[in-house]
Amino acid sequence: MRKEPAGDFDYEIGGQGYSSIRRPEPRFADEIRRALGDARSLINVGAGAGSYEPTDMDVTPIEPSASMRAQRPSHLTPAIDAVAEELPFADKVFDAALATVTIHQWRDLATGLAELRRVTRGNVVIMTFDPEELEKFWLGEFSPALMTYEAGRMPALAKVTELLGGTSHVKNLPIPFDCEDGFAESYFGRPEAFLDERVRRSQSAWGFLSNEDEIAAVRALQTGLDDGSWDARHGHLRRQHEYHGALRLITALP
Repeated sequence: MRKEPAGDFDYEIGGQGYSSIRRPEPRFADEIRRALGDARSLINVGAGAGSYEPTDMDVTPIEPSASMRAQRPSHLTPAIDAVAEELPFADKVFDAALATVTIHQWRDLATGLAELRRVTRGNVVIMTFDPEELEKFWLGEFSPALMTYEAGRMPALAKVTELLGGTSHVKNLPIPFDCEDGFAESYFGRPEAFLDERVRRSQSAWGFLSNEDEIAAVRALQTGLDDGSWDARHGHLRRQHEYHGALRLITALP
């Protein structure tokens, strides 16, 4: 086990049970697979418990957290203990590269993205969040520090595409009401989910709040649900089939 976390969040401590909440959303998986095109070999950096890894490709997963590697299902390839900034491969050995909901945690974004491009012949596909949109999410009404910090962790999309170089396409991924991947915006119309500690533990941003601030946020949300003020402001979200929030898919062409 590493002496220090590879990124800004310690998944050895905070990643237990992550895979039970952060399950792959099939509609996002389909979008990712289309973006990877006809690639046969894939490096998946920040692979975690294996969400969004195509099963019809030759996948090489990279994951620095022992806790996350241990949560990978047995049918997936075991992950290599390495970091994005130092990929242990020669140049242009993979047809494509994938990084899903991970680049905001890397210690050196520019170096990590340069490494992705270095080892990849074809498309580099990244699923991430637009920080400007993320800060608008209603959860910030109950914990401004939470959403401000979370948005502050996310690199600007323009910065990501600039660092990747060449031509990139950025696609807005609508979030379905019944989204299976339990990141914050996936509960846009299911606010009661945030009262569940298992849900909060699967979202790394909560780990940066003090215990007192987390308790205060949960109490404020509980009050808003009990007195009807949440529904008065946001109840229409309970009836929306999807939410156009901060989730984006970046496809950087070779």
